[in-house]
Amino acid sequence: MELGANWIHGILGNPIYELASAHGLVDIIQENKPHSVVGTLPDGRRVPFHILQEIYDAYFWFFRRCEEYFLCKYLPPDGVESVGAHLRLEISIYLEQFTEPERHIRNLIFNYLLNRETCISGCNTMDEIDLMEIGSYTELPGGNIVLPGGYSSILGPLTKNIPDSQLLKGHAVSCIRWRAGLESCSTTDSGLGEDLAAKLPTTTDNNHLPDCRSGTTSLSTSPSRKMRPKVEVVCKNGKRFLADHVICTVPLGVLKETGRTMFDPPLPDYKMDSIDRLCFGVVNKIYLEYERPFLNPGLSEVLCLWDPIDPKEPVSERWFKKIYSFTKVSETLLLAWISGDEAKYMETLPFDAVSEKCTEILRMFLNDPFIPKPKRCINTTWWSQPFTRGSYTAIGIGASQVDITNISHPLYMQPTCSKPAVLFAGEHCHPSFYSTVHGAYLSGREAAQVLCVPDTPPEVVLDVEGTADLSSWLEGIKLN
Repeated sequence: MELGANWIHGILGNPIYELASAHGLVDIIQENKPHSVVGTLPDGRRVPFHILQEIYDAYFWFFRRCEEYFLCKYLPPDGVESVGAHLRLEISIYLEQFTEPERHIRNLIFNYLLNRETCISGCNTMDEIDLMEIGSYTELPGGNIVLPGGYSSILGPLTKNIPDSQLLKGHAVSCIRWRAGLESCSTTDSGLGEDLAAKLPTTTDNNHLPDCRSGTTSLSTSPSRKMRPKVEVVCKNGKRFLADHVICTVPLGVLKETGRTMFDPPLPDYKMDSIDRLCFGVVNKIYLEYERPFLNPGLSEVLCLWDPIDPKEPVSERWFKKIYSFTKVSETLLLAWISGDEAKYMETLPFDAVSEKCTEILRMFLNDPFIPKPKRCINTTWWSQPFTRGSYTAIGIGASQVDITNISHPLYMQPTCSKPAVLFAGEHCHPSFYSTVHGAYLSGREAAQVLCVPDTPPEVVLDVEGTADLSSWLEGIKLN
């Protein structure tokens, strides 16, 4: 059961796919398995497949038009700011051509697609997603690829050269002091303050002092050589670590909750404002495992065509209506997705209660009272987890790619430092691949490259005999 990220999104240009294929973690030749779905109403009636196909095609173009606003110069209709509002406008115009019974069935299919879209985008409803920014996400070609050994298998090649002793678990960070000792670091070569020296590791060689401006380590025999102040990472277990630089990859949900207290000094206002504007949605999975198969072997997904949710209804009485389908992972394992407020509420329920409700739903939509209860039910709890507080990033109304750029901006101890003290990475730090693993990977690699680039290019000194200044030297140049 894959409880984390489900797919590698795209093949061409995807570093995660390249990494996985290079280490034999995915099948390079992908087998296109037929995807057979059945759309069912709450009374058990099945919707003809040609109607499903018709609505799928219409919705595809409706959503594509939403994405075009990001690239085009024309503006949406007045008062339409969210993706949800624009889609409902398109849907209402489209449904005018049908009779009431035909319109009702098609509207249920559209509602299913909107519920599914909240899980793809990572939000509560599509009314939260900014219409002008939905096209900022770049989809890599190649489809969605599953890692047969689970997504955790990708950690093998990524960590093979890192000693286990360097991967510290159980060290929850409470504070990042990114100007620790700065008051002792003079902007002139006046020497190393005693207070700062006391805060640096005692193993530092007196003849091998870090440069305050460059952040690199350089040889020096002069006692006046400056010592670069350290970033101090304070952990909840009492451990403290000093570092030249810190790359902070905690999820956006954690930054939303602790961003104002985790950093000392606090994060700049522009960065916290961007953290607040972006959405960090909750998307959860529900796995149902059975003793034996009970669905038709040729069937791969059951679509649940609910009526639109009434937000005034208590969430305890409507949470399950956000479950839009049950997909067959294997003949004895089903997977359902749920998002938003309903997903948060589900996390408060025991597995048995979720299992009972899912069984009721399957029996109702398939009109079969003998569908067995699962032998096991497991659901994810990404909202309740203190180190995630959600699933992945979406650009909400009023937010933009600029907010992602603002969050990814590094922090410098002082303007004269050529290397940042704190850098940020994660899926919420990539402006076009947010919400993906490859976006997180690329942002982390970019942050590391900032630290790997030499501080200044090698200085080239031209020493020409008989020249006292540049002008006289230029006058003496002869062209061959």
